[in-house]
Order: sequence, then C-alpha cells, then structure tokens
Amino acid sequence: MAESAQKYDVFQAIADPTRREVLRLLSKKELPISEITSHFSMSRTAVAKHLHILSEANLVSGKKVGREKRYRLQPESFSELHEWLAYFDQFWNNKLSILKHIAENGQSGGLKVVKAEIADE
Repeated sequence: MAESAQKYDVFQAIADPTRREVLRLLSKKELPISEITSHFSMSRTAVAKHLHILSEANLVSGKKVGREKRYRLQPESFSELHEWLAYFDQFWNNKLSILKHIAENGQSGGLKVVKAEIADE
C-alpha cells in the first residue's frame, strides 16, 4: 500500500529559518533555484527540499521557463497565518496602550517602571 505524500501546512513551512529566508528572497522577485541556492551554504538538493515544503504549503509556486524552474511567492496563502497572528494583536495593542498612558501621564498606575541606564562606552 503506497503512502500518500505528506502535505505541509503554513505553520510547518515557516517553522524553519531557511524557509523563512527563502520566502523573504521570493518576496522581492521571482527567482530560479540556482539564484536561491546562491544565498545559502547548502546544496541545491537541500534548497529544493525546502522549496518542496513551501510548495506543499502553497506559499510558493514554480513554473518552467526554458530549462529552469522559477519560483514565486503566493502571498494569498499567507492569509491563514495573518488571521492567526491577528488574534495576538490585542496583547501587543494592550502593551502599547499602557506605554502611551505612562508616557502621557507620567504614572505607572501600579505598574513597576524600570529605567535602563545607558553606560558610556
């Protein structure tokens, strides 16, 4: 019985720092695998495996152009990630509201304010 190919989700795909860097590179322009590989100290085969995982998660797509395959970012596939992260904006926004209150009123409202001193170098 043949096993079905593993499908990767967005979160699995972005978990690896190399794949995040590949996504950053592709955010600027469409690139062939040879140019992507030139940014890393790993083999073309290793980069191809990362691209495969990103493709399985629908974060990148590849198309044949002549003798090479060119990869491009699929930005619409980041919506799942964006929606999940948006939930946590409330925590960040809360911290900014507290900081704004402290800055405007000079009061910590019971919060401990720690001042950092910068040492002269």
